[in-house]
Amino acid sequence: MARIFDVIEYPNAMRDEIVHRFPESGPGDFRIGSQVIVRESQAAVFFRDGVALDVFGPGRHTIATANIPLLIDKIGEKLFDEKTPFPAEVYFVSMREFPERKWGTPQPIIVRNPGMGLGVALLQGFGTFSFQVSDPQQFVTQVVGAQGVYRTTDIENRLKTILLSKLQDLLGETAAKYSVPELIGLTEELGAGVRAKAQDDFLALGLTLKTFYIGNLKPSSKSAEELRAMGMLDMQTYTQLQAADALRDAAQNPGGGAGLTAGIGAGIGIGNVMGQALGGMVGGGQQQQAAASGAAVGAGAGAGAAAASGGLPAVMTPAEAAEVLRVSEEDVIAAIEAGDLKARKLGRAYRISKKALEDFLEG
Repeated sequence: MARIFDVIEYPNAMRDEIVHRFPESGPGDFRIGSQVIVRESQAAVFFRDGVALDVFGPGRHTIATANIPLLIDKIGEKLFDEKTPFPAEVYFVSMREFPERKWGTPQPIIVRNPGMGLGVALLQGFGTFSFQVSDPQQFVTQVVGAQGVYRTTDIENRLKTILLSKLQDLLGETAAKYSVPELIGLTEELGAGVRAKAQDDFLALGLTLKTFYIGNLKPSSKSAEELRAMGMLDMQTYTQLQAADALRDAAQNPGGGAGLTAGIGAGIGIGNVMGQALGGMVGGGQQQQAAASGAAVGAGAGAGAAAASGGLPAVMTPAEAAEVLRVSEEDVIAAIEAGDLKARKLGRAYRISKKALEDFLEG
């Protein structure tokens, strides 16, 4: 018996699907009088001969494809090689809101921070957004194309790129008026600004940006090394931050080994940095006094080592080196075993040359 008409429907909740094509591949050969059933929260875009002809809302609809059932059934096999001469497809589009899509900053966003720290700051943030199809025909023609199934994962990266671009632009504008601590307290205003900026880009895709929330906005934890790699630091500032990081690490690990190395380096580095800073404000003998005071900040290690380095013996025991460095003999041995301080082992005893200790002090 010849087919008279077809019933076309997609009874699926479409929780992660935005578009489902019927049929998923190849042309459809729907007949005159075929019924399209569209459920609530769906729309159906009808294509014939590759052209979008109509958009159906929820309900039952009758379509015409120019495929005459009796004619196609009787002579179609011979004339058209078992292919329909009037191809048609139906794209079912989910019209529900897709909520709780997560976004985050893969790289920190650089903003100006005048009068504080380096004068710039790196901000990281994360949150959620939601979107909804507003123009089914435009979304199918502009984004989906002939794809059989189009899911949220297929477009999320594209949408996140739009949102992060707008957030970066907005932060650049807002940072001219507010400091970074003030920016962090303006998450609601920033979220509204991103929604306004991104709306046109979403509409061009046939979408509406429903919500954009900033769950958290905070300074980045990037290290001095990463900041320098980003071109954010000159060598002097980089050295200062390295010394500060080393001092912090030394305080967290007072037991020796790596902590000793970091502590000595931080003592010398911070001492020099503070000496130079204070020296810029005073002159002559006061500058030398300020530098000495700065060295004392490094837990006394930098000052003691600098004072003793001029009269070091040619060869020292770990105990003698410890006295120069103002640390315990165990700390010196730990630094030797870690490979940070070069020494020669004679039997069971270590001997340290003056040059090795000076190289160690210079970092």
